Amino acid sequence: MRTKRIDSIEQYILEQKSVSLDTLCEQFAVSKNTIRRDIDTLVKKGTIKKVYGGVTVAEAPPISDVIPFEERHTKYAAEKDAICKIAAGFVKDGDIIYIDTGTTCINMIDYISHKECTIITNSVQVCLKAIPYPNLTLISLPGTLKRETLSFVGNEVIDYLKTYNITKAFMACTGLTIANGLTNATREEYTVKKAVIENSHTHFLLADHTKFGHFSLMTYCPMSQVDHIVTDEMPPQEYCDYCRDNHIEIHY
Repeated sequence: MRTKRIDSIEQYILEQKSVSLDTLCEQFAVSKNTIRRDIDTLVKKGTIKKVYGGVTVAEAPPISDVIPFEERHTKYAAEKDAICKIAAGFVKDGDIIYIDTGTTCINMIDYISHKECTIITNSVQVCLKAIPYPNLTLISLPGTLKRETLSFVGNEVIDYLKTYNITKAFMACTGLTIANGLTNATREEYTVKKAVIENSHTHFLLADHTKFGHFSLMTYCPMSQVDHIVTDEMPPQEYCDYCRDNHIEIHY
């Protein structure tokens, strides 16, 4: 119950940008002591920060901290392509899938071009790749273009995603650890990714070997919520043990 309330508080603050403690108490019908404990949890997570009399959204990292799409796309290109080929094998005719904006995900289109499925995405590159294949039904999320990631972002995405039943979500991350889960570097992408996880049935993480053991600004999904990890080589033993204990399948 508390975890669900904290998630709701976090989402409310992200939407409002800044809010007083009194408003939070009224909105969620809890005492100030309870709100303060929940706020402390979110401050530690890094999504919000305290200000006099209330809270506000934590500042996103400078643009220079976000590596441009083209630069990321050229790193470990062969490994990422192999990951996409494995991941594509899980897509079946009739599936409604989400393909994330990460450079590890976009080549999935090359390997599902013969399938009859629906793709939901906020990735400009995924949209462009899917155009030549009329058998791929393409749904682009609304929002504002973020050029550094070539993706559409915005708070309107959350309600939009609730109207669809996503069977399989193929997600990317900036880094992942057992303690911090799946992380990314920008607040805008965090909001979209978190909403996708909450509105999809089966979660696939596509991550090359360099992502393990590192974490970025914000956690959009704990590792325990992942169903499959698709990577280019066997992860370190501690990750293998965690995946075994939490019924997460590793494919490499």
